[in-house]
Amino acid sequence: MAADRSDSLVLFGVTGDLAHKKIFPALYAMAKRGVLKFPIVGVALPDWSLEELHASVTDAIKQSGGIDNQDALKQLLSQFRYVSGDYNSHATFTKIKVALGNARRPAYYLAIPPSLFRTVIKGLGAAELTAHGRVIVEKPFGRDLASARELNRVARSVFPEDSIFRIDHFLGKEAIMNILYFRFANSFLEPIWNRNYIASIQITLSEKFGVEQRGAFYETAGCLRDVIQNHIFQVVSLLAMEPPAYRGFGAVHNEKAKVFQAMRPLQPDDLVRGQYDGYRAESNVAKNSDVETFCALRLFIDSWRWEGVPWYLRSGKCLAETAHEVLVELKPPPQRLFADSAPVTGRANYLRFRLAPRSAIALAARVKRAGKEFVGDQRELCLVEEEQPGEESPYERLLEDAMAGDGALFTREDAVEAAWAVVEPVLKSPHRCHFYKAGSWGPKEADLLIALDGHGWLQPSMATEGMNESVP
Repeated sequence: MAADRSDSLVLFGVTGDLAHKKIFPALYAMAKRGVLKFPIVGVALPDWSLEELHASVTDAIKQSGGIDNQDALKQLLSQFRYVSGDYNSHATFTKIKVALGNARRPAYYLAIPPSLFRTVIKGLGAAELTAHGRVIVEKPFGRDLASARELNRVARSVFPEDSIFRIDHFLGKEAIMNILYFRFANSFLEPIWNRNYIASIQITLSEKFGVEQRGAFYETAGCLRDVIQNHIFQVVSLLAMEPPAYRGFGAVHNEKAKVFQAMRPLQPDDLVRGQYDGYRAESNVAKNSDVETFCALRLFIDSWRWEGVPWYLRSGKCLAETAHEVLVELKPPPQRLFADSAPVTGRANYLRFRLAPRSAIALAARVKRAGKEFVGDQRELCLVEEEQPGEESPYERLLEDAMAGDGALFTREDAVEAAWAVVEPVLKSPHRCHFYKAGSWGPKEADLLIALDGHGWLQPSMATEGMNESVP
């Protein structure tokens, strides 16, 4: 049955960076499409006037791409109300109740530091504002297994599980959604999508830039918490999950949770941590910091389908390219009928998902050279997805889904806790960071982690995007 749509949005942290950079542009896009038909109550500590809030919203939209629809902007601004107050004060929540007026199904967006999640959720419960409401919580959802369980306990004390929307903007990206579609909309993959035919899987999420102004945040998180445990694990779950039993996001969540539960807990030797030269000179970073800005790990999923298949995951800042890519490497043919059936150099057949900067799906296959000899070259057959004008941004898509009660692109309580359980053993006593040069592909120790694979990492910059081209 279709869920009732939320009839209002309460935006905690309305004066913060997340609201300015992501949420205001998403609301403006919804206004342009004619689907912004609910009041917005902004809540924050600063004693702003409504005019000051309007100025912030307008500035955010100008910076994100410009104002190209004055009517939509006017409509968006007309929906705003503002409540100034301390989140620890019951009076603040009383003012929110007044500002909501006749609204009966509010959605509460917590665009605030994670340390305040508990305070706001309990404040909403104490003010009796949660009946028929929903709460949208930004990642990170906890910083370890214990804190995730505690946050889940607090959230569940005032909201039912199907009214808690743990938002990870990564899941709203078109290329990520396409992994799920491509896997289960095509029948040719299923016979080979298992340990019998797949040798290994690599996932790279690299960024060319550093922590920039987020040094204080990174000191509390690091790459393992910030990227691996949520973003990349979500990609792993989509690649590794079994076919859902029925159409519906509940079935997808069931299968994703099973993947996290089957992941073998990490040990220190499964993980290589790195830190780029110059990180300690960033603002709000400790001079002797051991926080990782790069992480590479070897993961195993102890299930019937994936037993023995290594998953190599890496992410980092100040690397050579900004890219996100998945490489599914297949095993060579079982019998060596031709001299190059199992190439001495280079890779066997593989499937490659380029998720960013430009979405593409490529299949590498061997093609015979002209002539009498039965030798060939590996070439990529590549499908490059064209960017569609007016395509929804991840925040626009996820915000609209949360308002509609559609939980397909959000994460569930059991999956969150199971993912934390995988990284828990290496959170407290990992090996120390290795330094690496900015503009490189990370510390050399990450190459040793994957050395037994035989081919090493496929760098995204080496991968071709044209059809019928030779590839390494």
